Amino acid sequence: MRKRTLLVGALCCGAGFAHGQGDRQQAQRVHRIGYLSAAADLEHFQEAMQKLGYVEGVNTATVVRLARGRLDLLPAMAADIVRLQVEVIVAASPPAIQAARNATAAIPIVMAVTSVDPVRSGFVASMARPGGNITGVAMISDVIAGKRIELLSEVLRGSKPIGILTQIGHTAGPAQVEAAKVAARSLGKEVLVFEVQGAKDYEAAISQAAAQSAGLFVVSNPTFFDDRNAIAALALRNGLATLCEWREMAAAGCLMAYGPSVEVLHHRVATFVDRILRGERASELPVEMPMKFDLTINLATAKTLGVNIEKSLLRRAQLVR
Repeated sequence: MRKRTLLVGALCCGAGFAHGQGDRQQAQRVHRIGYLSAAADLEHFQEAMQKLGYVEGVNTATVVRLARGRLDLLPAMAADIVRLQVEVIVAASPPAIQAARNATAAIPIVMAVTSVDPVRSGFVASMARPGGNITGVAMISDVIAGKRIELLSEVLRGSKPIGILTQIGHTAGPAQVEAAKVAARSLGKEVLVFEVQGAKDYEAAISQAAAQSAGLFVVSNPTFFDDRNAIAALALRNGLATLCEWREMAAAGCLMAYGPSVEVLHHRVATFVDRILRGERASELPVEMPMKFDLTINLATAKTLGVNIEKSLLRRAQLVR
């Protein structure tokens, strides 16, 4: 199985280590990679790295620090990763990127699907030429927050406001909330914002949202992705329709999701890491953005909630049964 994985990496991505003495020496070297995240999702990145020929414990050693929703822990975690002298740092979420940026100006940092504008946030000088030690993949979530509100409003009934779930202290939240408010106003809808510090606050926030709103837009946030099962279960228990970020969140029980493929994005992140390990400079690698967004609808959740979804919307969606 390992041979097959390495062969696929070589054929598809030029990342196999099978050609000549220099490549054999490269395969024997153990690359030290840092991974810093506000959540706990690491599986997709590790799978993508393995497809590129980087096998944990063989030619790769990943230093993992996961805050699991405790954003206040990220600065110390970033400093620890830098102290351990990694070759490159993967930073997932804007707070993690900021923490890594504050910790080092020398070690290359690869943004793992940051949900804020990296130029406006000061992470890079420009998308085409980042200029510093940061590059990677950006999905500017406030740009598509309005579309997510539109999709949720298509299935809501009545005049109740639309709820928005966001996390206090997460830098990507405010821009998404503002964009959602603008979109809601254009649709003649009111919005209510429900803030949480972490998982302990979900039950109260979702219960309040169910009592006061017609549905809940869950903003892009790796903590919410990590806690997707709990959020979906609480929403279902409270009879609340939710629109979330990733297909995996709809599969966990959210009514709808609208976003790019997690697997594809992490493959792009892994490709950035590979290019940097092979000697390219972060400052010269253009930031990438996803171009394809998928709508996913959970039919079982729709049935449980008694939500009737128009056929025109179903035809546009990937369906989870």
